[in-house]
Amino acid sequence: MPLLSRTVCRWALALFLLVGYAVAQQFENAAGVLPDAPPSGANTVVPVSTNPAPRTHTFWDRRNALLFAGVGVFRALDYTSTRNMRDRGRQEILLSNWVVDNRPLFIGIEAAGAGLSIGLSYLMHRTGHHKVEHLISIGHISGAAFGDARNYGLNSAVRRQ
Repeated sequence: MPLLSRTVCRWALALFLLVGYAVAQQFENAAGVLPDAPPSGANTVVPVSTNPAPRTHTFWDRRNALLFAGVGVFRALDYTSTRNMRDRGRQEILLSNWVVDNRPLFIGIEAAGAGLSIGLSYLMHRTGHHKVEHLISIGHISGAAFGDARNYGLNSAVRRQ
């Protein structure tokens, strides 16, 4: 059980670090202050800003396409490394062994993980949190790469006869 609590603490720490980037982005005018709301009235004239609108990127731009491809590659590597680990007699620690041994179910879980990552990135894109949009994929790739390296680096379990 101590391993589970350490894992939960690590995920909680990562979540708290990402929350700092999730603060709503506000754009300021050239004077460095946010404009006040115009006074209410029938003859209110709203000045037209000469500042161009802030540049945003499309969701399926080159950077996101590469990040999502990386998520897919590392999810596939996670599948192969976990299957390799189970074939060598090691026990799975994040999922139960019967889930990992059920290959169609495990493939579905890996695909759902990749889809969830892309969905969260899209949600961050739509709400204007473009740094977090990219950090979700970067964090997913980093975590999966660490798990893949760990799985392939484990020694085979000793089988009793």
